[in-house]
Amino acid sequence: MVLVSADLLIALMERTGDGRPVSVRELARVAGCHPSKIGHLRTGERETAEEGEAAAIARRLGVDLLVLWKPTGRTVEAPAEPSHMIAVPA
Repeated sequence: MVLVSADLLIALMERTGDGRPVSVRELARVAGCHPSKIGHLRTGERETAEEGEAAAIARRLGVDLLVLWKPTGRTVEAPAEPSHMIAVPA
């Protein structure tokens, strides 16, 4: 999934569907990812997340999935991740 807008993510984190803010750490815990991934999404250094992560983030923020994310696939090409963010084999 491709993030629609880093600014939108930040705004939704400041006031979620229940009216309370959510921290980077809490959002990462809910999404099952490392807090740095949420931080990189917020700064625009990263634009993508796995579908399960994206769904968990949208659910926690209290918005529909497609408010915050665009699906990738045949019609929307996923942007390439910066080389310093690509995982290295173990």
